Order: sequence, then structure tokens, then C-alpha cells
Amino acid sequence: MTSNLSPIDTAKFVAAKRAVEFVEDGMRVGLGTGSTAAWMVRCLGERVREEGLKVSGVPTSTRTAELARQVGIKVISLDDARWLDITIDGADEFDGDLNLIKGGGGALLQEKIVATASDLMIVITDPSKKVDTLGRFPLPVEVIPFGWQTTKALVEETLASLDVLGQQASLRMNGEAPFVTDEGNHIIDLHLQRIGNARQMSMVLNQIPGVVENGLFIDICDKVVIGHQDGRVEVEDINDGSHEEGTIEFADAENLFLDI
Repeated sequence: MTSNLSPIDTAKFVAAKRAVEFVEDGMRVGLGTGSTAAWMVRCLGERVREEGLKVSGVPTSTRTAELARQVGIKVISLDDARWLDITIDGADEFDGDLNLIKGGGGALLQEKIVATASDLMIVITDPSKKVDTLGRFPLPVEVIPFGWQTTKALVEETLASLDVLGQQASLRMNGEAPFVTDEGNHIIDLHLQRIGNARQMSMVLNQIPGVVENGLFIDICDKVVIGHQDGRVEVEDINDGSHEEGTIEFADAENLFLDI
């Protein structure tokens, strides 16, 4: 075990290391965004360099694209790829049916487009992200800047008729200014505590004028790879109901991922 990796970083690394084992030569791979996905991009880059693995990566944000190029992954657009073999990404929450809340990193729109354009979506995570019911993590809703305050008011009005515990909505900020996504939009975070019907919530939110997309990923994730701080990894597959366990060696992670 490396002494300088925190327990959470170790869990992220071993999950990422296991997830990239699903990538095969010639695949078109969706590359997620966020701190956990960054470990995955680095692990995939390691395979490209050391094994000569040939893949094309479709990033879900400008920062993921930059990292992918740095580690030697060929970057293409989704329009060029047209369809993907696999997408690997993180999640802010997941439940027993592998439904997700994503968007903590602000890239939910591109992440959802890429994930739904894939034959297989794998989520890499740690045990703390698993919940019985979604909603503990604030639900991001991407909205266009024009009339965002009106859109926020409509969202809050809609929440009153839905099965949630909290109804607070806040504009995500970046210092003193509103946070801006890669698509030039804003994000409203919904502090709901519990979402009683995630499928209904997703459909209703997307009907509100000004809403571009929400961070509920329903029936999109196929596998979840859960990393633990002791190197153990669990793989759950929603399609066949399988559950695998194994161990990943991570003694070399310290030097390879020092800048993450």
C-alpha cells in the first residue's frame, strides 16, 4: 500500500483500474468527467502506453479532453464516433437499481448524451455513494441563462407537487459569478434529501421551459465498479444480476497519479 494515497483516492484508483479492464482494442470509449473519472483516464492512458491499446476517446468535458490528450489517448468527437462501445464515468449517488445522480462536476449534459450513445455504461465509485433512495446529493438541473430566475421559480413550483422531502433550489456559483457549463448554461442545484419517484422527477423537470437536462440517469448504467480503500473491488451488473469481488494491486499508483 502506498502511504501517500488517501483512503478515498485508493478506492477511486482501484475502481478505475478494474473498470478499464473492460476496454478492448479498437473500442470507442466515452470518457467521464470528475475526480473519479480522472483516475480512469489515467489508467486507460497507462494501458495505451504500456500495452499498445488502440482506442478512441470521446470526452464529456474540455478538462477531460485535455487530460486524455496528455496521457496519450486519441480524442475524437461524438459526431465522429457516432456510437460508442463503452462509457466509463463516476457518479455522485447510485441506488440498488443502478439509477444515478450525476452532475456534481457540472458536465451532466454531455455526460448523459455520451452515456446514452453507448452500448455499455460503467460507473466507478466508492461505497459511500450507494444510497437506498436517491436525493441525498443535490440534484443538478442545467438551465439556459436567459430567464434563469423564472426557470428556477418554475422548478420550485413543480417540486411542491412531487414526492420529495426538501424543496430548496440554488443557483450554482463559481466564486462571485454563476457557474457556466461547457455548453454556456447555468446549473440549479435541488436540495431534495429524498426523491420518491426518480423517473417521474426526471420527466417532469425536462418539461419545464428553460431546463436543458437534469442529473438523474435512469436505466442508463449497466455496471457499477465499487472500489475499497484496502484494494478490494466489487462489480455489480444490473443486466444479469451478477456480483463479483476481487483485489487490485495499487503499489504503483503513487507516482503515476501524483498530480490528480
